[in-house]
Formats: sequence, C-alpha cells, structure tokens
Amino acid sequence: MSSATEHTSSWYAATRKIERTWPPLQEALEADICIVGAGFTGVNSAIELAQRGFKVALLEARRVGWGASGRNGGELIRGIGHDLDQFHNTLGEEGVMALKKMGTEALEIVKERIQTHQIDCDLVLGYADLGTNAKHRKALDEELESLHAINYPHPLRILEPSELKQQVVDSDFYTGALVDEGSGHLHPLNLLLGEVQVAEQLGVKIFEQSAVIELIKGDRPLVKTAQGSIHCDRVILACNGYLNPDLEPWLGGKVLPAGSYVVATEPLPDALCSQLMPGRKAVADMRTTLDYYRISQDNRLIFGGLCTYTGRDPKNIAAALLPNIEKVFPQLDKVKIDYQWGGMLGIGANRLPQIGQLPDCPAIYFAQAYAGHGVNATHLAAKVLAEKISTENDQRYALFAKVNHMTFPGGRHLRAPLLATGMLWHRIKELF
Repeated sequence: MSSATEHTSSWYAATRKIERTWPPLQEALEADICIVGAGFTGVNSAIELAQRGFKVALLEARRVGWGASGRNGGELIRGIGHDLDQFHNTLGEEGVMALKKMGTEALEIVKERIQTHQIDCDLVLGYADLGTNAKHRKALDEELESLHAINYPHPLRILEPSELKQQVVDSDFYTGALVDEGSGHLHPLNLLLGEVQVAEQLGVKIFEQSAVIELIKGDRPLVKTAQGSIHCDRVILACNGYLNPDLEPWLGGKVLPAGSYVVATEPLPDALCSQLMPGRKAVADMRTTLDYYRISQDNRLIFGGLCTYTGRDPKNIAAALLPNIEKVFPQLDKVKIDYQWGGMLGIGANRLPQIGQLPDCPAIYFAQAYAGHGVNATHLAAKVLAEKISTENDQRYALFAKVNHMTFPGGRHLRAPLLATGMLWHRIKELF
C-alpha cells in the first residue's frame, strides 16, 4: 500500500506538518545505544536516553513513522495491556496495581511531551468505550469500578443509550458508554514527527532507508546495514509488527502482525459533525473485531476496524469499511471516502506489552506487542527501558520481564491462520 521510500497514502501523510527526510547510514559509527525502528517506541526511547546523556543512533528501514506509528487510528487511550488481573499469580496484587497505574502515567507522558515541546498534533481530550450488548454494559460498570480503585485522575461517567446519543454518538447501535475525559485523540504522524525533531535537538543521529541486514551479538553488538554499521553498548529493537523475523527469530515468534484499516471521509458540514458525534470524542466499541472512530480537525470521519490476522489486506479498504460505517451511521450511506489505508499492529498472546532483553544477548533490549494501545504504551515502554539502561530504576522493568510470553505455534506461515481461528471462536462467543 506504499513504497519503501514513501509513507502510506493516508490522510495523516497528506496533512503532515513536517516534510523532512534524513539520510541513510553510509559510515561506520560508534554509539552508546543503537535503536532499530523510528516509530513511537524508537523515537521516544531515543529522547529518554539522550536526556540521560547517552549517545544515541536511530535507524529506520524506510521513513520515520512509516509503520504503525504513522498509520494508526490516532486514539490516545488509557491503559497498557488487556485483562491485567490475569497476572496476579506472576506479579502479585502490588505488581498488577503498578501496571494499572502505569496505564494512566502513559497518557500523561504523551500529553506532557506535546505541551513541553509545543507539538502541533491536534490533541483533543475525550474518549468513550461503547458497549454493543448486555455483557458489554456490565463490563463498563466493572471498568469504572477498576478505574476508581486506582484513583484515576480524570472525570469518568457511565452513559445510558439515550444519554449516549445526545453526548457522544448519535446511533442506535450501542447499549451504553464509559466516558473518559483523560484519554482522547490526535494526529499520530504529526506527533511522531514533532518528537523526532526533539530527539534530533538532543543530539540523536537519525538515519532513514537504513534497514538492518545483520545483528551481530556480543557484549558490544554490531548492527549492520547495506552501507554502514553501528558498534554500540546496547541495542533496542523497536520494530513491533514490522520486525523482520529473520533478523531475530526468537523475538519474532512472540509478536504477530495484525492488519488494521482506516478510512477518512470527505469533509462533512459542521452541523452534521455536531449531530453525529456531539463533543467530538474518540470512541471504540468493545467487540473482538471492534470499530474505532472520531471526527478530525477538518471535519472528516476517521473510521477504522477490520482487524485481520491473515496477512492479506482487503482488495478495497473503503468498500470493506463502508458497511460498518453505515451500520453505525445510516445517514452516511452515500458518503465519499477520500483516503483509505492500513497497516500492521503487533499482538502478543497475553496482550501485555513485551519489554525485555534477548536471552542469548542481554545487551539487546526490545519493546513490542502493544495490542492496539500503542500511542500511549510505546511512550511508557520507552521510559521503562531508559530507566533500566541508565540504572536509574529497574523495578518497573522487572515487572514486565517477569511475565513469560508465549511463542506463537506453527512457525512463520501457520501462526496467522491459527490465531485467526482462535479469534473467530471469540467472535462466535460474543453472539451468545
């Protein structure tokens, strides 16, 4: 859907504020830290480490923000991981509580970075989880109780269907909502490009069109590209769903790329936007194959969904998503789609971000598998890695490192079909 040298043909790429490019690596360099992947994880790890005095080099195989960080739904949603209570036996009550609180901190890291550096990325606060059945309605009450238990610092409220239509989404499709005024939405590519400039100002060396072709392990790893190399004390693999599994097979087996797809409509009249989505909050429903959507600053409906595990993109993304839009908003049955795009997010078996070190080379760190919460979880992961690498604090890192992450069965070619079968089972369960 896009070449190796250009961004995907998204509304984000068409409206990006910064047109910068960076050169490929064409020399042999020495660095304290080499980071592979210039998405949110890599760029923010670079910022955190450069702020702590490290000499950092950042390699990107294509363009800065080419992957999920420049393609996602643009929703900044509280929390890291899904169903954190599943880790009680491994992490204990205090450990699980710490993870839940980090899910709030992750939001604040993003908002603080935007404010501190005056990054123009259309941040709008306000988000709602939407239920589509009776089970979801009960789950909303449980989520509200869980957020109160960690003293979530932002206003929360449950809305019944009639209130929901008046305040969030004018649709009969939903059974209730949990409104969160601390989460929200933004332009992810503009956020990332603003953060890249922050990294560069801190002295980070940035290279595009510099795919890693060989990673030589050891006490001081050597990272090789087609035209250059970086000898360093530490490496961070920050590729997520775009990790080349041949580069690091052990790590590649623990994350599965899942396709997610987005369209942007033509600009809609102000009155229609106010009718469809009063308050212009970001929303996502609670189904396994969820819809997520919002109104952009230029009055477009940005609508995403169609999570797939097959590795094959729809032939026509707009045609595939339009029925979902019409189900929620029948009045948009003739709406024109101006942009359509997709990309790969990274999913792990237990839906907790994977943060750790390679078992055969402790000098190589990684962070991946954000399961759809990448805008905020990446920023938290970057901070946790920097705390560990700088020996500032390894307690938070140790929580993530304690969790074992299953390798997906079936090898490279059977992982996706096996997971697709499992997700189909979950979708069938939702019907009963």
